[in-house]
Amino acid sequence: MSEVPAALEGRVCFVEAHPFGGGAPVQRFRLSNGLEVLVLVDREAPVFSYQTWFAVGSRHERPGKTGLAHLFEHLMFNETEKLPYGVFDRKLEEAGAESNAATWVDWTYYYENLPREALGLATELESERMARLVLQEPQVAREKEVVMNERRMRVDDDVDGSVSELLYSTVFREHGYSWPTIGWMQDIEGFTTADCAEFYRAYYAPNNATLVVVGDVDVPALLSLVVERYGALSASARPREDVRPEPPQTEERRVEVHKPTETERLVVAYRGPALGDQDHAALSVVNDVLFAGRGSRLYGALVQRGELAIDCRGWVSTFRDPGLYEISVTARPDVTAEALLEVLDRELAEIVASPPTDDELARVKAKMELGALSGLQTVAGKAEQIGFWSVVTGDPSDAFRRLSAVRRLTPDDLLRAARRYLTPSSRTVILVRPSGDDEAEAE
Repeated sequence: MSEVPAALEGRVCFVEAHPFGGGAPVQRFRLSNGLEVLVLVDREAPVFSYQTWFAVGSRHERPGKTGLAHLFEHLMFNETEKLPYGVFDRKLEEAGAESNAATWVDWTYYYENLPREALGLATELESERMARLVLQEPQVAREKEVVMNERRMRVDDDVDGSVSELLYSTVFREHGYSWPTIGWMQDIEGFTTADCAEFYRAYYAPNNATLVVVGDVDVPALLSLVVERYGALSASARPREDVRPEPPQTEERRVEVHKPTETERLVVAYRGPALGDQDHAALSVVNDVLFAGRGSRLYGALVQRGELAIDCRGWVSTFRDPGLYEISVTARPDVTAEALLEVLDRELAEIVASPPTDDELARVKAKMELGALSGLQTVAGKAEQIGFWSVVTGDPSDAFRRLSAVRRLTPDDLLRAARRYLTPSSRTVILVRPSGDDEAEAE
């Protein structure tokens, strides 16, 4: 299904079409400088979502320079060679756009949701900041201060944020998932303009980027704009990704920490599969049997019947490399973290001993399918799923493969995944105690 205009041959090529549910496929194109372009035509409304996904996150950093990927999420909204400070945002606002960005362990992305007539504006602005961002001391110093304040609010002064940071640094001792996406404070303080310029040259380049465009667009016109605006940009010499696989954990790690919280908390993490692993869907279903909704096992045992906790939740990390299966429980007054752990261990032992019932499996599958399809109702939701799966697993249609995998799961699949990952010897336990004052004391 190539729609490459004859005038663009040699500068952009059609690669392949990826099925995307029962509708139009996702078309993949590639420019000669390595820029990937993923397009899904959706004419339900006269709008489009324009997203730029960079294959860089906190895992690509190195000790001493943590937080650079997140800092760039802020820097990219600053001055460029053609646009003074504030003009980028003003142009988007005048066009009626919604825009923002996000950074995580494996990726960074930027998006604009716009009316269809603003396609030229989107390509103009995004190509400009991909190649011509101004990085000088005033801009870097200003955004460093913003990020440091963000860290104080979301981590240093936040119990959940600081405990999550402690969890990952306790579990991961070799892999880049060990440091927080926002970075360590001393690293943020120490960033120089030269550090930023080096990072920008290495990762903010067409051969490390994927454009995702979903909506009411004319594909040949889009490709003409993309070639015009991005075609002359140079590819970068991307640094070799020096991934250090995390060695197996052979014994439980337990940490007790004091924080300014009214009640005790329990955080438990088991080693989890990578998002692309065949066990990821199965373990996610196990998690939903345990934690998703008022009918889940742990909600009943801890919150409803047991009246031991205010809330409980679990999450299987959606990382490119093996991550964590995280569990968090907040106790009621006068309930200890050990009491929460006792109930948790009992329920986990039960799901390792025998699989979920057919009714539980049907309920969770229906809930997960509804959640997956609900996220695809808008052009922005579709674009986000296409970009996310493309960067993390390499296939922009993997959202539907994942859904098919969930539908095929049997109770035996869940039992196998539970027994593989819910092993006490490979878990990390954090017991959070009230500090009794405004200062948190870590032990």
